[in-house]
Amino acid sequence: MIRFYFHPTPNPAKIALFLEETGLPYEMVPIDTSKGEQHTPQFRAINPNGKVPAIVDTDGPGGKEARVFDSTAILLYLAEKTGKLQGAPQDRPELLSWLLFLASGLGPFSGQAVHFQFAAPEGLDYAVNRYRREAERHYQVLNDHLEGRTYIVGETYTIADISAWGWLDRASRVLKGADDPLGSFPNLKRLFETVDARPAAARARAIGKDHEFKKVNDEETRRALFPSNYPLVA
Repeated sequence: MIRFYFHPTPNPAKIALFLEETGLPYEMVPIDTSKGEQHTPQFRAINPNGKVPAIVDTDGPGGKEARVFDSTAILLYLAEKTGKLQGAPQDRPELLSWLLFLASGLGPFSGQAVHFQFAAPEGLDYAVNRYRREAERHYQVLNDHLEGRTYIVGETYTIADISAWGWLDRASRVLKGADDPLGSFPNLKRLFETVDARPAAARARAIGKDHEFKKVNDEETRRALFPSNYPLVA
């Protein structure tokens, strides 16, 4: 059984989609990051970095319980565990390359673009421009790669496509103010729509709907989400 620590944000959404695609048994454990539940000692024992998603596999390697954190690590772990959505063996180098491109580039720059456009104080125009333009650049790299391709790696749907879907779903926030945020990236838009049309995507979106996550953006939320902005005072 997989215990899946979840909040309805882009990185956990990737794991939700994988689990729904494969039918792997799991239990969703809500972690309300707006309330700071990611900083409790109990959760930090699972992910010392205090981020979602994380999983605990009660039937890990050798039959021992295993923790895995970071969405890319979880996708790789679960793909290897199930033997699914890994692509062809000869495509492994490409799969790793694009997964890490998404993990170290498209995802973080998208997240920072959202932060500086929606959460940061006014007047940080350099930062807003920097992260917005870098997010667009990563979109363009992937869009160019997808020319003439259906999927990111090889000929089949893989965890690379799942990883891209998680953040592309938030393109309207990453590219704030754009009427059609993926319109300038037609290959990327086609990939997103292809993945989003899968039945498992609708099931993944439904995860957590029966839990009341905090939606108010107050001081508690800001301290929980951005603790480094509030250094401890002796």
